[in-house]
Amino acid sequence: MKISETGLNLIKQFEGCHLTAYKDPVGVLTIGYGHTKGVKTGQKITQAQADDYLKQDVASAEKAVSKYKYSYNQNQFDALVSFTFNCGAGNLKQITNNGTRTLAQISARIPNYNKASGKVLAGLTRRRAAEKKLFDTPVKANSGAVAAMSYYKKYTGKSTSL
Repeated sequence: MKISETGLNLIKQFEGCHLTAYKDPVGVLTIGYGHTKGVKTGQKITQAQADDYLKQDVASAEKAVSKYKYSYNQNQFDALVSFTFNCGAGNLKQITNNGTRTLAQISARIPNYNKASGKVLAGLTRRRAAEKKLFDTPVKANSGAVAAMSYYKKYTGKSTSL
């Protein structure tokens, strides 16, 4: 599976885009949409570089989420990619209990990951609430497919023509 635009927008909303390196709430140098690997003090990047970093970091989170063989719907997958992007694969392993918890149990645990350096952060509380809400949202059926199915009359076997 790949993250959808909904999932990417969730990450972008909470990460924000910073084209100059800064320290996050726990003191980690960060740039772009939450990118931390190899960031240097005073570093500046372009929007295109921020977008590239996001793609790389999301791909890593997608791989971590896909490792656990759940039958995710798109919203569940997107929520866990956002969670993993922010909290890391180690916390994904914990929240899933190495893939043994049910999806309902995972959902119930998402809000617990709202601390940085042992302190509850309002921004993390809001992010976890948004991820849980997305995780718990059923995926709507493709309305185009439903419309196409209702366009044709159902064959009843009583007529010689459709």
